[in-house]
Amino acid sequence: MRILLIEDDQLIGDGLNVGLGKLGFVVDWFCDGEEGYEAVFQAPYDAVILDLGLPGRDGLSILKDWRAGGRREPVLILTAQGDVDQRVAGLDSGADDYLPKPFALAEVAARLKALGRRHNNHLEPVINLGRISYNPASKVVTKDGEPVSLSPKELLLLELLIVNRNKVLSKESIENKLYSWEDEVQSNAVEVHVHHLRKKFGKGIVKTINKIGYTLGEI
Repeated sequence: MRILLIEDDQLIGDGLNVGLGKLGFVVDWFCDGEEGYEAVFQAPYDAVILDLGLPGRDGLSILKDWRAGGRREPVLILTAQGDVDQRVAGLDSGADDYLPKPFALAEVAARLKALGRRHNNHLEPVINLGRISYNPASKVVTKDGEPVSLSPKELLLLELLIVNRNKVLSKESIENKLYSWEDEVQSNAVEVHVHHLRKKFGKGIVKTINKIGYTLGEI
């Protein structure tokens, strides 16, 4: 999942940025409200973590304008402990979930995964596709009942193909999901990840659509 994080507290922001990155998320972090507001229009985010008290522009204003403009990215708002009014205001403005500070990284990750499943209409705990099973919560992938070890990028690519099965994804759209703006992306990065998935699951797992992109193949 590619996550937009808008949080001005350096300690919290850095903790989420680094921690979620280690858990396999791709994170773009902004400290300024106005910059964070604009960022959602620049990349395909799967979810947003939004603080409410931000410099430049407050979180509620950001959220209201996003929703009024038709943006439907799932939003997890961060609120002060015990501030019920903030939570209610956030949910009324279009937030999908909230989390009071302080919080545990594991809970943030779990809530983001749940938001992603609901947003993509994949509410079942395990997705079964032919010989492959994928658990979005635990990130466990099995083939014929046996677990398959994947790198973080390989897992992100497989998840992207599963979520968008029956759709053709361009190389650019895949890069935008797998990498943040700060990452250095090799020109053949997507091809390398596709090659690794084919080695682990069989050549048919990813189908190349000439001059267009990739889609989930025979599994």
